[in-house]
Amino acid sequence: MATRTERAGTPSPAPSSPDIRALTAELLALDRTSGARRAAPAAIRAVTAVEAAAAATGLLRPSSGRETAALAELFEVAAWILFDAEHHRLSHRLNRRALGLARRLPEEDRSLELLVLSVLSMQEAHLGRPGASLRISSSVLARKDLPPRVAALFHVREARAHAQLRRRADALRSLSIARELSADGPSPQDPSWTWWFDRAELDGHHGLVLADLGDPDGAASLLHEATASDAGPAYRSLFATELGRVLARAGAWRETDTWLSGLAEAVPDLGSVRALNSLGHALGAVERGRGVPRGLKDTTRHLTGLLGRELPHHGR
Repeated sequence: MATRTERAGTPSPAPSSPDIRALTAELLALDRTSGARRAAPAAIRAVTAVEAAAAATGLLRPSSGRETAALAELFEVAAWILFDAEHHRLSHRLNRRALGLARRLPEEDRSLELLVLSVLSMQEAHLGRPGASLRISSSVLARKDLPPRVAALFHVREARAHAQLRRRADALRSLSIARELSADGPSPQDPSWTWWFDRAELDGHHGLVLADLGDPDGAASLLHEATASDAGPAYRSLFATELGRVLARAGAWRETDTWLSGLAEAVPDLGSVRALNSLGHALGAVERGRGVPRGLKDTTRHLTGLLGRELPHHGR
């Protein structure tokens, strides 16, 4: 029963502070297993819950380095998920907030800043802004004493931007440096968040660079390597759909049909919206192709129907 003061209009109690680290852990687990398509609503709810409690609790003005780091990590994880779900405006806003918080941490605790910058650089390239991507990656690579895996990652980001700018020699040079830095595996200096930057990740991005440089054979070979293992985060389905796109753009109809047919069963489970959109581009390349065999046309129609159910806004 409401008290007299509550009936008179006394404000209800302020929302309690969410457990930020628990929210972050839940988002990471959901994204890794199910992908951004299913994790994005949870990410938005988590950020909303944190912001709803902020005014009363001062949550967004953390008083300690531990609180600052926890909040920065939540915003970064949510931003990554929303990037892979193609919610770019909100993703960019949250990454910028994460970056601001990370830069308030002591120097020895600021490795999260590098993770945020790596995602921002990748996002700029994904959105067709290689110049902006290159400015971010080059500014990081100008720093001294980067851990080997971090440096390798930013050389990969640099390579992708160079490839989009049609700077073949620069792109290949950056990839060569990335492979050299990665050759010995993880080092004690590498931050824990670099766990996902392994051989398959490097092969996949190398393949995407070669595709941008107009080398479909080289791109297909590396993307095959990147998709050979079932291990890894859910977003790596992007490498499989990009392989279909590479084959279709090259007019390799038999290989395209084989690969796309193999993807059909997986479409409902693809968690990356970027991957689903990439598959749509592959289907578009088939539809625009010449001399497409009837069997591949049938495969394309089937996949177009599947894609329409998974992404209702899809259409060309």
